[in-house]
Order: sequence, then C-alpha cells, then structure tokens
Amino acid sequence: MAEISDPLLTSTSDSQNSEPEFDQDTMRKTKPGLKRFALTLTVLLSFLLGLPLLLKSVEIYRSPLPFREIDELSAAIESDTVLFPCRFRAVFVDFGGSVFTANELSLSIESDVRKLATRGYTSCGACSYNTSVSVTLDSGSDCVHSGSDLNWKCGKLKNDESFGKYDDELLDDYLRSLLDDNGGSSNGGKVYSVIVVRTEEEEEVRAVVGKYRHAWIIGKVSKEEALKKVAEIFVKVFVNGGKDEGSISGEFMPVGADGRIVLSFNLLNADPRDWHYDWDFQAVDDNLLAPIIEALKPLAEFRVESQVLYHTPKSSFSYWDDKMGSHIFSTNDLPFFVNSNEWHLDTSAAAGGRSKILHFVVYVPSSTECPLLLKLPNGEISATNGFISPMWGSVIVWNPSACLKDAELEPHVRHKIPPEDLRKIFEVFTGQLRQLFGLKSRGFFGDALGTSRLLTSDRGFTEWELDMLSRQHTCFNLLQCGTTLGSLSRLVQSLPRMIIKDEIGKQVKYSLEAARLALSNVSNGVYDASAVSSRQARSFAEDAFYHPSMMSVSYYSFEHCFAVYSPFFLPVSLHVLLAALREWKRYKQESKKYHAWRAISK
Repeated sequence: MAEISDPLLTSTSDSQNSEPEFDQDTMRKTKPGLKRFALTLTVLLSFLLGLPLLLKSVEIYRSPLPFREIDELSAAIESDTVLFPCRFRAVFVDFGGSVFTANELSLSIESDVRKLATRGYTSCGACSYNTSVSVTLDSGSDCVHSGSDLNWKCGKLKNDESFGKYDDELLDDYLRSLLDDNGGSSNGGKVYSVIVVRTEEEEEVRAVVGKYRHAWIIGKVSKEEALKKVAEIFVKVFVNGGKDEGSISGEFMPVGADGRIVLSFNLLNADPRDWHYDWDFQAVDDNLLAPIIEALKPLAEFRVESQVLYHTPKSSFSYWDDKMGSHIFSTNDLPFFVNSNEWHLDTSAAAGGRSKILHFVVYVPSSTECPLLLKLPNGEISATNGFISPMWGSVIVWNPSACLKDAELEPHVRHKIPPEDLRKIFEVFTGQLRQLFGLKSRGFFGDALGTSRLLTSDRGFTEWELDMLSRQHTCFNLLQCGTTLGSLSRLVQSLPRMIIKDEIGKQVKYSLEAARLALSNVSNGVYDASAVSSRQARSFAEDAFYHPSMMSVSYYSFEHCFAVYSPFFLPVSLHVLLAALREWKRYKQESKKYHAWRAISK
C-alpha cells in the first residue's frame, strides 16, 4: 500500500506548485465594468451642459456703443477750443490815402486784434483771428482795397449831402445799403464791418454799433485812435458781445439740458381784497413776445405760459419813506422777496423735466404798502422797479394808478393793466431776458477809448448779438455733449452688468451725428445751423445718459451673481464631481488588479 500511495501524493503536490498564487487584495480575475463610472459621468455632463443655459438666463442685454468714436469726439472737443471763422472789414472815409496804404492799415488792425485776443478777450465760441482784415480807403473819387471780398459803394457816403442829417437809426439802415451784402456770408463766417468817417465838423468822436453787423465812428479822429477803436469794436463788441466783468457767463445760460425754455409769466395780486388786476396776455404774446422768440429760435425751443395768482404776499418787509412818499425795499431785501410758500409758480408740466423754466413775475402790492419802490445801493430809486435772479427769472413791482392817485377801487371788480403800462412792463422784461442771456440791458459800452452807443432792435436782440449767442451756445453745448458721452462711455465700460437698450444706442448714434454736423457747420461759419445741431447733440446725449433703464436694479456684478446662485448649484455639483473622481479612481485601481492577475496567469 505504501508503494502505491506515494506516487499519488507526489503528483498532487506537483500540480499545486504549477498553479499561480492569487491575492484578493491586489488581483482580480474579471475585467472591471464602466457602468457606474458612465452613470456618474452622465450626471456631471448634464450639469456642465446646463451651465451655458444658466448663464444665458442671467445674461444682460447690452446694445453695442461706439466707444472709440465717443472718445475721439470728446478728445477733439476738449483739446481744441471751438472757434468760428469770422471776417472783419474796415472802411476809412476821407483819411488821405497817400499817407498810408490799405495794406498797412490792415496789418495794424490785425496786430491790435491779436493783442486784445491774448489779453483774455477770447472765450469758448469766439472767432478765430487767423483771418486777415479787409480794408478800404474811400477818398470820394476813388477807393483802394486791401482785399477783393469787400462790397462797398465807393464815394456814395462822402458825396451824400444829407449824411450829417441822419439820426443813428436811419444811418444804420443807410450804411447797411452801402455795404450791399447785409453783413452775411454763405461760407467762411459772418462779416463784421466798421466804417470810420473823418470829419472836421465834429470835434467829438462818436462811436455807434448798429443793430445789424456793422458799426461806425464819426468825428475828428486820428489814424492811431481809429485803428485801436476799430480793433476794440471787433473783439470786445462783435466777438465778445460787449460783456462786462461779472456778467452772467455762458455756463449759466438759461437753456435746459433738452434744449427747451419755458417762459412762465405770472401776475401776482398780493391782496385781492384791495383790488383785482388781470392782463391781456394774448395781445402781448402776439405783438411783443413772438418776434423775440422767433429771433432766439436757433438757441432753444420756447414755450410760453401765463397765469394770474391771488393772495401772494412777499416775504420781505418794507418801510415808509416820507421823503420819497412811498414804501421802500432795498437790494438787501431781494433774497427774501420771493415767497416760495405762497407763490405757486411751478405749475408747468415741464417743471419736473429737464426743461428750463424762467419765471417773469409782475407783483401788484397791496394797498398797505403801495406805492412800493426799489432803492438801489447808491440811494437812487430803480428806474425799472425790478430785479433779476440768474437761472430763475425776474420780478417787476407794478404800482397801480389807484394808489398813486389815492383813489379807491371797488374791491370785487376785476381791472386790467393798461396797455401802455403793459408795454413798458414787457420792455423791462426784454431787458431782463437779455441780462439772463449775459448781454447788456442798457445801450452803451464803455472802454478805454470812450463810450460806444449800442442800438437796440425791435426783436430785443441785434443780429451781431444773436451771432455771439449762437457761437457761445454751440461751444457750450458741444462741451456738454462731449462730457456727457464720455461719462456714459466710462460708466458703461466700468459696469459690465449694466443694461444698455437699443434706444440708448440710437440716442448715442444720433448725438454723435449731430455733434459732427455741428462741428462741420462751425468750420463753415454757419452759426444758426451749428447752434441747432449742437443743441440736438446735447439733448440726445442727455437723453441717453438719463434713460430710465439706466437706473435698473440689474447693476450687480458677476461676483454678486455667483454668490446668489452658488448656494443652489454648488453643493450638488461638488458632490457629483467628487463622485466622478472617486469612480475614476476606483476604475483605475480595479483595472490595475486585473492587469496584475493577467500578468501572473500568463
């Protein structure tokens, strides 16, 4: 038995030695499956595919804005002062042309003009002084010109025997006919003229600025004095508007950001128990206001309103002056005169918008303080009995004839302001409106060489004053347009989540187009068209900047968006991502075990 069993044991041990040793911790006999990893990866991919949809759902619509064009316009306006082309011409009558030539006079005037320009008499919207001055020497029988663009009827003025009999108004129209082209120019800017007439009959030198675009100097004037006076009229009057130091500057012109002005006329009865006063405002609007508004149309769009209010006492106090025989209020009382609690003036629909409202108030005092007069700081009584408040309007105190004559009126009968008094009141209003626009209310301009008389126009504003206002408003509007568009550009670029609607993009586009058109009109010297275009450019820029959608609550940053949505999606997404990583790691480990078994089993 022993001999039979020994070979069996030996074969069994040999077969066991031939089989590979299997370790369950480091080996496996079956290939690992991808089902768990695929399911986990599918869930992760669904989250990744949903991420663009999430971003699309919180996307902010932004209309493309021309940032480069905005920057170019702002840089062009801010770097270069807006200067208009202007043409100057001077006519010297009976000056003896053999002593000096027209070219010499032209060079002398140009030198004096540039000297005045360097002394600070140039501002935004002024004229460019790079052009030459055309000079004509009129000896009566012949004329010598320094340029070829001067239209002057030679010898007509010297040979006119009735020349000395003209008053200033007639002479103004007569000189306009001699200049032949009415001071206008289709290209290259307006033409401003000064006629110097040397006569031995008048010792006193008299200078007058007409209501068109020319002035004249008459008298026994020397060559040097005439040249300096001509240069000063060109620079200080025609270009600068004859403004004094301390006058209202161009930055405070009473024009709204939307290019509109509301003229609100108010008749205030302080105490209707004494008297009721009304006015025929429609007649005033048709006859007096319509020409003024037509003249100022290039500067702004005007709308006129009127109302009559009762029980509107003033806030300040007055005192009785026996010497004057009237109640007196001084200039120190002016800040307290307007009673904002009782004077309900802002009744216009434009009061809540961006239109500018100018209030013109006619104050009818009560019988207890009538007549009421304004005393000036020099102790004199104001001739207009009124005052202005820049950017607000003006007030005129009108004393009824009843209190001046100690007459009694029936308290409950409505009376009307007499037409003559109403005309005087609105003449004062016209002067106050001129002051609000930064012009002189009186007709004189004083300088180192004497006083010049400034003729007035029936429209309230002369042609050369309208030219100056157009230039000034054009420059101011372009600066405001460039500043507003530049601020809008920087704001939009700094807030990527800001909503920019197509309407804003269109307004910016229209503003840029209007600004380019205004600059083109400036270079061509078309004053009225440049004022209209610049006003539109500023209005569109302001509309874009203050668009209601710009105040949306969607001004949050991307970090804020992430902080809002991450509590909803981040925890689940993190667990899915970790599960996918674990499954990938497990698959790699199991695959390594399977390959280890395959390597041993071979």
